This record gives sequence, C-alpha cells and structure tokens, in this order.
Amino acid sequence: MARTTRSKTSASAAATSDTKSTASNTKSKYTLPTESINPPKLFILPTSATKDAKIVSLLNPRYSKPTRYLVCPETGIYEFTRIAAPKSTPRSWFIECGDTGKVEEKTSKDDADLGAYITKGADLYVATLIDPMFLLLPAFADQSVNTKDGKRMFVSSDDHLDSIRGKSPHLSEILRWGNVRALLESRMAAICDTVDAGNESMFRFSEDKLLTEVLSKAQKMSEQPLPKSMEERFVAKALEAPVVGMKRENTTTLSISQQTETRTQAQAETPASTSTASTPKPESVESQSSTSSTETTTTLVSEASTTATSVVEESITTTTATEPTPSHGASPEIIKLQRFRTAFNFICSCYIAPSQATQLQEKLKEQKPPAVDFTPLDTYLEDISKLRQELAAARSVGDYSRKRVLDDDELADRAEKKRRKEEDEKRKKAGESRGVRDLKKVNTVGMKKMSDFFKKK
Repeated sequence: MARTTRSKTSASAAATSDTKSTASNTKSKYTLPTESINPPKLFILPTSATKDAKIVSLLNPRYSKPTRYLVCPETGIYEFTRIAAPKSTPRSWFIECGDTGKVEEKTSKDDADLGAYITKGADLYVATLIDPMFLLLPAFADQSVNTKDGKRMFVSSDDHLDSIRGKSPHLSEILRWGNVRALLESRMAAICDTVDAGNESMFRFSEDKLLTEVLSKAQKMSEQPLPKSMEERFVAKALEAPVVGMKRENTTTLSISQQTETRTQAQAETPASTSTASTPKPESVESQSSTSSTETTTTLVSEASTTATSVVEESITTTTATEPTPSHGASPEIIKLQRFRTAFNFICSCYIAPSQATQLQEKLKEQKPPAVDFTPLDTYLEDISKLRQELAAARSVGDYSRKRVLDDDELADRAEKKRRKEEDEKRKKAGESRGVRDLKKVNTVGMKKMSDFFKKK
C-alpha cells in the first residue's frame, strides 16, 4: 500500500509540473490592446503636397456638413475619395510603423508593443484635387441676404465667406495660410460678376457663369471614355438597343398524291388473307422520316395502312432557331452626347447642392440657343424606349412560359436582400440562449397551446 501511495503522489506531482510548463508555453508573449474608438486610417497623399499641408474640416457643398479636406498653402485643396472592399469579402490592412531596426529592438522587451497596426477594415482614402469653386457654392445658396428689391448686390469676398464661416470649423484658419485666400477669390471671380471698388473687389453670384464652368468641366471629362463602371452602366447600357429576334419559317409542301398512289398499289397487290398483317413503310414515308419529327413519321405510317382515294396536300411547317437581326447602333455623336450628359449629372450630384443643381439643369434646358444640343440623343432614347415597350408587349402576349431575365441592378438588389436576411438570422441566433434553441427542437404535435388554458369554459 505504501508503494501505491508513493506512486500516486509522484504521478500527481508530475502532472502538476506538466500543467505549469504547458501554461508557460501557451502564454502569449504580447498582449493585444483593446479596440480603439477612433482607429487609424490609411491615407494616400500627393507627393506635390508640402509639409505645411494639413487635414481640416470644411463645409461640404453637396450635403452641407463639415467634411475632411487636405489643404496645402502652395498646391491647393484636396478631397478624400474612399475606396472600400465589398462587405461580402472582409479584409484588413497590416501597417508597420517606424524603422525595422527599431521595431526589432522594441519587440525584444516583454512590455513593448508590436510596432504595427491591424485595421478593422480595408478602407483606403486617396487625396485628389478639387476645384475650390465648389467649396464656395454654399455661400451663394441663400441669396436673400444679399438682395435689394429682388436684385442681387455686389458684396465683398469677406461678406460671402462670413455666411459659411460658422459651418466650416477651420475656414478662418486656412484663410491665413499662404495663397489660400487668393486662390479662393480667383475661383469666386469665375462664378461671379466682379466690380472694383477702390482697392477691393466686389462679387455678385451669376448662375450663367456657374453653368459655363460646369459645362466646361463636363466637356473635358467626356473627351475620353469615362471610368469603366460609369461607362458600362450609364453609357453602354443606356444606349444599348434591344436585339430584335425574327423567326423565319420554312414551309415545306408535301404532295401526298404520290403516297396515295403507292398505298393503292400496295393494297391491290396484298392478298386478303394478309390484310391484317403489318404494312411496310413506303419509300416516300421513309425519306420524309429523316427530316420530319417523330410524331409526323408515326402519323404517316398509320395513314399508310388505311385506304385513301382522295388527293390531299399537307403543309408541314418547321421553325428554325431564332436568328437575331442586326439592330441599329448608336453613332459616335450620340455616344459623345451621352457621355457629356453623364459627366454633367455626375458633377451636379457630387459637388452641387440639390437646389442649385435643379436650377442649373432647368437653365440648361431653357438656353436659347442651347449650349449643347441633346436633340439627337433624346430622339434616339425615345426610339429605343418605344422598341423595348413593343418587344415587352409582344413577349408577354406570345410566350407566357418564358421567365423574365433580371438585369444587373435587380440581381444586385436581390443578393443584397438575401445577405441582409442571412445577417439578421445569424444575429438572432447569436442572441438566443441554449435553452431557447433546445425548446425549438421539441416536437409539439398534439400539445395544447398556452392560450388554451386561459379561454373561458
């Protein structure tokens, strides 16, 4: 018994030492910090920007909210374009900070951090130049302040900037940087009528000049193909003419007179005792069976066993595969006009307030003579619309069994709804307890509901 006791004691001591060694080996060398409320972000800044460039908050001309911009006193103002990965494919950035040697020196210490960041998302912010003219448009949104008897007045640049100074947190600060004030005043003169009053210039907003500036930018943007996504969706797909399918029917007239004569001769030569026997197929029927369908062959064979005295002509219609006829395509002029209109609408929807964008579009239609004649494009789009309606009506009347083909937008919406539904189901399942999940598996067939116990007898 003593030996057994000592063996148990030694075994328990060995197990304790193994547990301590395993715990010491599995213990992480580095401790990950808690998730930051304001995690670091990845920016790509232009090489032309100087060291004095800073990220500031200015009023967004489209949404009238403070937005981050990069302002350089020498090269100008930059906006940040966000490039994000699809939500269906989670990604992240691993960013190493500092020099490699320093990071290795830090990692040698037990209490040192890793010297790197892992971002939660894969968002990328690229700084691109923006025309300061758009940042000045909120100052001219409410012109009732600078009007007299329904006419706009010439006002100094400081008075215009004071109207948006409260909504732009860092506007007063950047006006003191280098050439920023001169840059803003030069772009203000591009969309305003100017008058010199002594040593100071006075400005009055002009919608005609703003429309001219936007049209010139749209013209420059449409001189070359738009980005691939915009070109496919707003140009190629919008101008795509529907393919007209025309069915060609080859009608073959079979003369049954020869078949009738053959049947008569066969019946005359066949004795009465063998009339009930099977009759072989005539040559004409065999030749036809190679080109006609199985049902047609069976019908002709059955007719060969009967007596026919009249001459009949049957027409068998075979429909070939649908061959698309070439549809009229868009000319280079129409494609250019569509690119121009897409570029104009893109600028209005991204950099101009909705009320001002509506005024510009109405002013563009009311121009006489028009700056850009969209008549050929409108005529072409009307013809395509009518053709699509006719094809849709013909398809709905002629073929009820054919399923409607979904376009890219509908497929994307359906996939998005499916993804949201799956996320909601996962969220609900994650919030359920184990007991609730087990109760769902219980077979409740034949059981009374809880509400049955509270009904009146």
